[in-house]
Amino acid sequence: MERDAVIVAGFGFRSRATVQSLQGALSAAQVGTPLKPDAAATIRDKAEAPVFLRFAADQNLRPVAIDDADLQRQQTTTQSAASLAARETGSMAEAAALAAAGPGARLIAPRVVSDDGMATCALAQGETT
Repeated sequence: MERDAVIVAGFGFRSRATVQSLQGALSAAQVGTPLKPDAAATIRDKAEAPVFLRFAADQNLRPVAIDDADLQRQQTTTQSAASLAARETGSMAEAAALAAAGPGARLIAPRVVSDDGMATCALAQGETT
């Protein structure tokens, strides 16, 4: 069976984030890479937020919900004190991207923050069957 690469954009965002916040974070993460993500991932309790679902639909990205335990198992390259305190991970965006991209995933763009400070995004690449 052939394996295909998958690109996942992981997100962390505040309750006041807008679609533009998420778009801005994604655009910043994509600087220097021509890769377009296949999916948008975030923690389960935010995955049903209307702003996240609207953003994913606008970008034609499959929304992915990540459980707390899966998020906490990921090794992140950046460390946010707020993320550590709230979610027990250094970067919710990086951890969500890595978890959704599957075992053996690698980070291809570390966490970046949107200009308005309301959202973070990171990109990971993995394989799917």
